[in-house]
Formats: sequence, C-alpha cells, structure tokens
Amino acid sequence: MPDQYAKMNKTLLSTRIEDKMLHYITCECKPGDKLPNEFDLARRFETSRSTIREVMKAIAGLGMVEIRHGSGTYVLASRPVKSDPLHLAGRKDTYRLALELFDVRLMLEPEIAAKAAELRTQDQAEEVVRYCDEVERLYRSGADHTDMDIEFHSYIAKCSGNMVVQTLIPIIQSAISTFCNVTERKLMHETIVTHRSIANSIFYKDPVGARCAMTSHLAVNRDMILENLRRKKDV
Repeated sequence: MPDQYAKMNKTLLSTRIEDKMLHYITCECKPGDKLPNEFDLARRFETSRSTIREVMKAIAGLGMVEIRHGSGTYVLASRPVKSDPLHLAGRKDTYRLALELFDVRLMLEPEIAAKAAELRTQDQAEEVVRYCDEVERLYRSGADHTDMDIEFHSYIAKCSGNMVVQTLIPIIQSAISTFCNVTERKLMHETIVTHRSIANSIFYKDPVGARCAMTSHLAVNRDMILENLRRKKDV
C-alpha cells in the first residue's frame, strides 16, 4: 500500500507541474524560444529535476517542445498539437517540413479550390464566406486564428465533393499549423486579402479565379517561410 500511495502522489505531482509548465509555455513563450535548463525550471516550479525531465517528455509528446540533446529544449508550438495524423510533429527541421508541406499543398489546393467553386451549393458558398469572416475577425483582434484558418481550408476541400480529397485534409491541417508556428502568424494583411479572394471566387462560381487566388495565397505564405529561413541563416 505505501508503494501505491507513493506512485499516486508522484503522478499527481507530475500532473500538477505539467499543468503549470503548459501555462508557462502558452502564456510566456513563443515558438523558437529556448526554455531554461532543468535546474532553473526545477527551482521555478519548486520540484525536482527528475520531475521536470518527465514533464518535458510528456509535453514533447504533445508537439509543443523539442528536446535537443546537448543544446536544450525549444518551443515548437504555444499550444498542444491536437492531432498529428501525419506523425510529423517531432521532425527537427521545421522549415524544411513547412516548405515540403507547401509543395504538396501547391500540387493540390489550387485545383481543390477550383472544383469547390464549380460544385459548391449556395449554403456551402455562404459557409465559406463565414469562415473567411471569422478568420479575419480573429486575426484583427489579435487572437490566435490558426484553428479557424484550418477550418476555412478544410471546408473548401469538403466543398470539392471529392471523397478522396477529403482524406487529404490532414495534410492541409498539418501544413497550416506548421506554417503558423514557423512564421508566428505575421502575415495578417496578406492572409486576409488572399482568403477573401478565394472566398469570393468560390461564392461567385469562378473556378479559374479560385485556382489563381489559392495559388497566390500559398505562394505568399511560402515566400514568408523562405524569408524567415534566410534570416535565420544570416544570424
């Protein structure tokens, strides 16, 4: 019985420290930040280094941090990755991952948008515009728009009416989440303008316009990744 109580108390302690650590990362850190070392974190959260080590492994499993042996622990995302269907969250080179995901999106999404513009129902067209409006509202208010951005693109894929396309939605979701973490959501004006162009093209049943607008949207985002990568190499 004493051993069971000891294990239970250890589990409760780890859970409590994990909650505090998640709050710290979410509220005080941003992607790319290096976290303090185990000793400093243990002192900050009034616990042992072994507990910190255990908690960090759990948070790494959420896709929020990356433990680089010999270098330290770095923040990958300021919120838990809800799902990682492509099993990409642990990849070390996030810039390469973001670029390769965009390559796949450029192969797929312009044609998906064109098909959505051709086949959407009136209700679907209005829903695309509502998603577009909500992304803009969140972005302008300073709130995290990532989840709604994912919903916007995912819903367009659904509007294509193609069952196979809908199985590819996880690629789109992973790409958007990775992009937002790499760029820290800095393309507000460009996102708002290109999203609106995509939504309008779908609303007015303009497949060519939807294809061009989606290509422009993805190209602008890809250029941002390349710019950040060049800046990182110059530092």
